[in-house]
Amino acid sequence: MAQVLEFKLPDLGEGLTEAEIVRWLVSVGDVVAIDQPVVEVETAKAMVEVPCPYGGVVTARFGEEGTELPVGAPLITVAVGATETTGAEAAGGGAAPARPAASPSSGDTTESSGNVLVGYGTGAPAARRRRIRPAAPAAPVVEQAPGSRSPGRAGGTAKDTAAPAPGRGRSSATASAAGGVAPGRVRGATAVAQDGPVAVISPLVRKLAREHDVDLRALTGSGPDGLILRADVERALRALETVPAAPAAVAGTAQGERVPLRGVRGAVADKLSRSRREIPDATCWVDADATELMAARAAMNAAGGPKISLLALMARICTAALERHPELNSTVDMEAREIVRLPGVHLGFAAQTDRGLVVPVVKDAHKRSAESLTEEFARLTEAARHGALTPADLTGGTFTLNNYGVFGVDGSTPIINHPEAAMLGVGRIVPKPWVHQGELAVRQVVQLSLTFDHRVCDGGTAGGFLRYVADCVEHPSVLLRTL
Repeated sequence: MAQVLEFKLPDLGEGLTEAEIVRWLVSVGDVVAIDQPVVEVETAKAMVEVPCPYGGVVTARFGEEGTELPVGAPLITVAVGATETTGAEAAGGGAAPARPAASPSSGDTTESSGNVLVGYGTGAPAARRRRIRPAAPAAPVVEQAPGSRSPGRAGGTAKDTAAPAPGRGRSSATASAAGGVAPGRVRGATAVAQDGPVAVISPLVRKLAREHDVDLRALTGSGPDGLILRADVERALRALETVPAAPAAVAGTAQGERVPLRGVRGAVADKLSRSRREIPDATCWVDADATELMAARAAMNAAGGPKISLLALMARICTAALERHPELNSTVDMEAREIVRLPGVHLGFAAQTDRGLVVPVVKDAHKRSAESLTEEFARLTEAARHGALTPADLTGGTFTLNNYGVFGVDGSTPIINHPEAAMLGVGRIVPKPWVHQGELAVRQVVQLSLTFDHRVCDGGTAGGFLRYVADCVEHPSVLLRTL
């Protein structure tokens, strides 16, 4: 007899506590193999395909696309040992419950993956006791297997509904029996929602509720088994017309489009806010004649072999400068009141993508040649554009190189990528009048800026670092001393 196992959202690493469902890769009734990806989720750091450690038949999914789930929330249930959902099982009420009633006994052999995501074991689960809860109306499971019976209803068929993210449900007063509006959140009103899934099948009903900011959890459906219909949403909207809107604290606060701060954008907001709160930063800048650097790059590429990028040359200059000024390759531990100087350079670089600004990290950049740096920058940039960066690709940086010149600007005062201590900014390289060897000439000029944590060093150190970078840009032969 098949055993139903529940697969929960695993810890994806690097302190992530939640993820948003982007795309389901399987449906209820599909047969999945061990370690087959079943859902694509977006964390604050990357897009990740989550593999299921069990092989069998998918009996339920939890959460719609766009739903945010905390780590540990159920994703799917899998009937292990079953290859298909038979009509006899459906007729006999053999549908998978939302959670397994019991784990496999020690004598059973449960097929599972040997791979482990961070913090998530995939071996046979330990036996657990069932907790008896007070009687409450049974809620249908999200996308239960066809023909299965709804828990708590003899002979009834579970509806295909969308479950809210576990841990996010909130209790509320009971709504009226016929599609009434409970004191839930409707059009931004502060209220709480009922526990359990939202009994809605029609995407048109969901769209209508979303457009008018109606919380479906605050409604009781008038359809079969409490199914929420379009009429229920329209009834709620008519009821709202008689309720005066609460005055906004600030004029215009309730107007305009509201964009949730979550995913990459939310992570960027949190990190930059923390940087501004904790780091006393300062910025210094200098103009440099990059004509010889551009000529040196052209000569390298003309000599054959893989092309060398300008970003790779700037990265090589950065690592040489950090070797001379290690104070800037550090972090501050305020609890211990210590500056921690880091042994290696893990170089982050800003990359703009459709999902927002991300900072991939080139590990051990100080050990790489310009050719190796070029290859790694290309690999990480391509992965960023396709949303394929892993959390490991986006963490562990010790210093950031920000080439904002690609946006056609000359200068910037960027915010330090917490918990790092400094960031080098590179503006666009453009022809400008410049005094060269005592005469006015048109040269390729770039503005360089350094934003640094004033706790780790003073202006003299920061100025020495930036001046060395500028000297290498103007005279690339300076680098030969450190190669």
